[in-house]
Amino acid sequence: MLFLNVWSLLHWYLRPLIKWFLRKTTRLCELQRICYGDKAGAQRTCAVENSLMLSRTRDIKEVVAFLDAVVLERRFIPANFDDILKPSISIIFRIKKINTKLHPSFAPTLKRCLQQIWSYRQLVNEVEELRRVQYDSDNSDHELKLLKLWSLLQPNELLEGRVTKQWQTIGFQGDDPKTDFRGMGLLGLENLLYFATEYPQASTHVLSHSHHPKYGYTFAIVGINLTSMAYYLLKDGSAKTYMFNSKISLPNINLFHRFYCYLFYEFDKMWIESKPENIMEFSIIFKKFDIAIRSQLSDPSTVFRINIEIDNI
Repeated sequence: MLFLNVWSLLHWYLRPLIKWFLRKTTRLCELQRICYGDKAGAQRTCAVENSLMLSRTRDIKEVVAFLDAVVLERRFIPANFDDILKPSISIIFRIKKINTKLHPSFAPTLKRCLQQIWSYRQLVNEVEELRRVQYDSDNSDHELKLLKLWSLLQPNELLEGRVTKQWQTIGFQGDDPKTDFRGMGLLGLENLLYFATEYPQASTHVLSHSHHPKYGYTFAIVGINLTSMAYYLLKDGSAKTYMFNSKISLPNINLFHRFYCYLFYEFDKMWIESKPENIMEFSIIFKKFDIAIRSQLSDPSTVFRINIEIDNI
């Protein structure tokens, strides 16, 4: 701990000197060196974010504060990107004394990084808002989503009533699922519904494993636990690797749902491969899974994809 504190202190004082030396020898500012030298995706975008956050230049700090304010206003959307980012990039060019004619590729590369960084920050806020919305059985929209989840996972079985033990078939604890959403709020339901809607084969495959006579588990409850895991990985920044390496889209709620689906599918595989004696081993295997995912995400080149493998377990 002492060594880390000393190193942090030295880095704080030496950073400007190192940047000055590299600028003189390479004739490139730090952001240029990152955009030209680092691999596109998480490696580059995280390095750009780190550079901007550590900047002591007043104008750069103001750019960061402005973009953060736009995120809080929920205005950081593709339709507004040009109006929001052009002035910010122009300020960076002016402060860093970058010749646009000599470096035509720098602006679009930096723009992509800024889009990813602040889209991620807006996503964190959006996910937090969903988590805080508690399931309300008097809300018809909430109820319809819950009933749709049932129909997707159990298409051949009609519910006998809104409150029924049938819910335990898809892994809820009691007769009324609303009590199980307390920790993660509506986010838990949205995740489960996305998995069942967008990955019907994978979700059915996983649900079948949850019914295994020996290795079975509570599908919905495990899903809500994985919502919690995905939420904290997003909040602490670990999920940036997945988000920034995605070629599907910028960080948004659907990409978060896809991340959750990957976690659910992979946890199911680990659970079955672990051959647990009983459900009491859940916390041990879940912790092992969390460590494994965090380890993978610590590698900036990591890309997650759901690869469906049908088995006879």
